[in-house]
Amino acid sequence: MNSEYWQEELETMPRPQLEALQVKKLKDTIDICLKSPFYKKRLGALGITSDSIRTLDDLRKIPFTTKQDLRENYPFGLVGGDLKDAIRIHSTSGTTGNPCVVVYSRHDIDSWANMIARNLYMVGCRDTDVFQNSSGYGMFTGGLGFQYGAEKLGAMTVPAAAGNSKRQIKFIRDFGTTCLHAIPSYAIRLAEVFQEEGVDPQSTKLRTLVIGAEPHTEEQRRRIERMLGVKAYNSFGMTEMNGPGVAFECKYQNGMHLWEDNYIIEIVDPDTLEPVPDGEMGEMVLTTLDRTMMPILRYRTRDLTRIISEPCPCGRTHRRIDRIKGRTDDMFIIKGVNVFPMQVEKILVQYPGLGSNYLITLDTVDDNDIMTVEVELDGLETDIYPEIQRMTRDIQRALKDEILLTPAVKLVKKGSLPQSEGKAVRVKDLRPGRG
Repeated sequence: MNSEYWQEELETMPRPQLEALQVKKLKDTIDICLKSPFYKKRLGALGITSDSIRTLDDLRKIPFTTKQDLRENYPFGLVGGDLKDAIRIHSTSGTTGNPCVVVYSRHDIDSWANMIARNLYMVGCRDTDVFQNSSGYGMFTGGLGFQYGAEKLGAMTVPAAAGNSKRQIKFIRDFGTTCLHAIPSYAIRLAEVFQEEGVDPQSTKLRTLVIGAEPHTEEQRRRIERMLGVKAYNSFGMTEMNGPGVAFECKYQNGMHLWEDNYIIEIVDPDTLEPVPDGEMGEMVLTTLDRTMMPILRYRTRDLTRIISEPCPCGRTHRRIDRIKGRTDDMFIIKGVNVFPMQVEKILVQYPGLGSNYLITLDTVDDNDIMTVEVELDGLETDIYPEIQRMTRDIQRALKDEILLTPAVKLVKKGSLPQSEGKAVRVKDLRPGRG
């Protein structure tokens, strides 16, 4: 096998051939979709069949699919394959109402595992590696998704699952773990536990970290790399699109290659839903091209990113997407200003005395909306008043420059904010009717 590519012919396919492959796969996908109750009705009403597609531009004839569509047609309304061929179900973690469910055939599981193996191979993981997965198993796709992908690669896998940081570190040391999958906030927590336990991560064999599942800044990635002594590669995925593995960084760490033999990507203006030029930020819309049980057409992901169309030095022709800036549904509006949690994080990571845990609270006092940013200190004591006051004022000014309004800033003791084993909760909206 080539030392650089898992599937060289597919990964380096010239763009015209890749786009011709996408058109062929899109036609096949529409044929499957028309067997599902949801798409039969929706596409049938518009007279759309696979013959409607001659070029990739014809994709725009098809309406968008939304999270609401999946919830309203729960559980099997989008299934176009034969349910007797289904071998697995995953779902989103929705706490109210119906979750979004995805049903997989054996082909779908194999295709997904192959994509993750392709990703891991791209960043230097091989069948000689020990791959540890600190992701939740069960209905969450990060567990079994990476498990099957690492097994497909031939690595020795450690299905450690989420949490229990001391045990994670014991496994890393005892099993000689070389590659770890973790969400960014947990990777920082793990680095802190290494420190608390008096273990230098550099004394282990850990050298590769795969991070994803929650938005994070470049500064946070570099901090993780410094704390753990690893190279950390950004990963993008979502349950509706299989799970992790949809897009992944190569060794150049400059945008994530989105696998265009498996997906068609569009970037649209979230307000007008019209396409935006390459390089411009917008909402990512994805169409599956290699699912035989439950394909999804033009899914509005709500994730904000842009296409990086310049060729990548790694030689792969699949276009890259920038790191996820945030989600249209993560954004909050306060005093008429649109704010993303990542804008706050971008400022906080610039201060060495701060920890990684922070919480934004929105509240209404005397009919005025107020925003409070609490952030844990790391190594500084809260009773060094002059130092704390100066840092608080500096952070407040920097946040005002970034988000154009002045929040209250509170520096709190390390460990005083809630810790999450799953995705970190960054915003608490206590304003009436916001919940």
